[in-house]
Amino acid sequence: MSEINIDTTELGEKIVKVIKTIFDPEIPVDIYELGLIYDVFVNEDYDVKILMTLTSPNCPVAESLPEEVREKVKSIDAVNDVEVELTFEPTWTQDLMSEEAKLELGML
Repeated sequence: MSEINIDTTELGEKIVKVIKTIFDPEIPVDIYELGLIYDVFVNEDYDVKILMTLTSPNCPVAESLPEEVREKVKSIDAVNDVEVELTFEPTWTQDLMSEEAKLELGML
């Protein structure tokens, strides 16, 4: 196995790029711009932990969306392992959306 030499900041940026390819099925904006990703942690072993939420606890993709995030992030070559933790604290609100997302949805 070849040694992968990548810094955790660069890997974090790759992870965000991958997350930006995942869309909420009910809103035409990616989950990163929606503000559903609260934090991405990468340690020196390239283990990744993602803290995320959903637009509501009753979200129809409550089971599949975190799994999609886990699988897509795990597909990045340098990533060793991925844990996705779902939280509803703090509760998601539209205030967490990026300017880009608000513009896309006609909220600005």
